[in-house]
Amino acid sequence: MTEYDRRAGEKLAALKRGQAAKVLAIETSCDETAAAVVENGRRVLSSAVHTQIPLHVPYGGVVPEIASRSHVQKIGPVVQRALEQAGMSLAQMDAVAVTNGPGLVGALLVGLSYAKGLAYAAGLPFLGVHHIASHIAANYLTYAELEPPFTCLVVSGGHSHIIAVEAYDRYRLIGRTRDDAAGEAFDKVARVLDLPYPGGPNLEKLALSGDPMKYTFHSAFNEGDGFDFSFSGIKTAVVNRLHNARQTGEKIDPADLAASFQRTVVDILTEKAVRAALLERGKTGGKLALAGGVSANKALRGALEKRSAEAGVAFYCPAFEYCTDNAAMVGAAAYGKLREGCVDDFSLNAIPYLSIEA
Repeated sequence: MTEYDRRAGEKLAALKRGQAAKVLAIETSCDETAAAVVENGRRVLSSAVHTQIPLHVPYGGVVPEIASRSHVQKIGPVVQRALEQAGMSLAQMDAVAVTNGPGLVGALLVGLSYAKGLAYAAGLPFLGVHHIASHIAANYLTYAELEPPFTCLVVSGGHSHIIAVEAYDRYRLIGRTRDDAAGEAFDKVARVLDLPYPGGPNLEKLALSGDPMKYTFHSAFNEGDGFDFSFSGIKTAVVNRLHNARQTGEKIDPADLAASFQRTVVDILTEKAVRAALLERGKTGGKLALAGGVSANKALRGALEKRSAEAGVAFYCPAFEYCTDNAAMVGAAAYGKLREGCVDDFSLNAIPYLSIEA
C-alpha cells in the first residue's frame, strides 16, 4: 500500500462514519474554468468561475484549442480563489472531484490532470463526475430537501435529455434529442439573426419584444407519443423562412421570429417533460426538475412551472447562478458518490462522449 492509498483510505473511512465532507470541485468541460468548495453536497462555501466568453466572441462560438489554453492559464488561480473564499486550505478538504466527461477533450484533460495532482499531493480521495449528473445536482444546492427519485429535464447547448434520477449515482434515460440539442438550435438561429455570441441568451432577450404566435413551425416528430426530441427541422424551418423573406424583400421582425421559435421549442420541451414526470409519478411521487444551461431561460422556467402546477407535479429548478457551468454543481454530484463509497483511481481518463447510464 502506498502512502497515498493509506491517507486517502483514512479520509474515506472517516467520511463513511458520518464526518462532514468538504469537497474541492473543479469544472473545465467547455469554456468556463471553475472551482468550488461544497460541504455535504448542499452547502456552497465558495464558487469561483472564470468565463472565456470574451475570448470566443470574435469566432461566434467556442474554439476548443483556445478554450484548452485558457484553462491551463486560469485553473491554478481559480482553484486558489475558491479555497481563499472558503477560508480553507487544500489540507482541510476531504476529497477532490472533477468533471471527466462529456465535453471538449482538451478542456476536460486540463481539469482532470490538475485535480489528480491536487488529490495525490494532499492524500485525498479522488472522484470523476459526469457533467450532466452535475447539472442535475445543481438542484440540490437550491433545494436542500430534494432527494431522488425524481424526473429531470436537462437542456443545454450540447444536451437535451429527460432522465429518471433513481438514486444519487444511478440514472435512467427516458428521452433525448435525435439531432441538435435545444441550446444548439438556439445558438444556430441566433447566428442567422446576426445576434452576438453567446446566441441563446441574446435570442431570449430579443424574443421579449416579439410576438410568440406570429409564426408556426411544424414538427411532426415532436408531436408523437415518444419522449425523444428533434430540433434540427425546426431550426431549418426558421432559417428557410428568414432566407426566403430576404430573397423576396418581405419584411420580417426578427423579434417575432425569435419569439415564435422560442415558443415552439419551449412548448415541445415542456409537454414531453411534464408527460414523463406523470408517467414516472408512481416511482417519484411526482417530482420534476430542470437543469442545464438553458434552464436559465425564463420562458422555459415559467412554462414548466405553470404546466407542472396544472398537472399536480412538484417543480424544481436551480438558482440562476447554478444553471450554467460551475464547479459547485460538481461538488454536489460528487457527494452522492462519496455517500456510496465510490471513488476513482488515477487511471481515470477524459471521455468526451461519456454516457450517463451505467
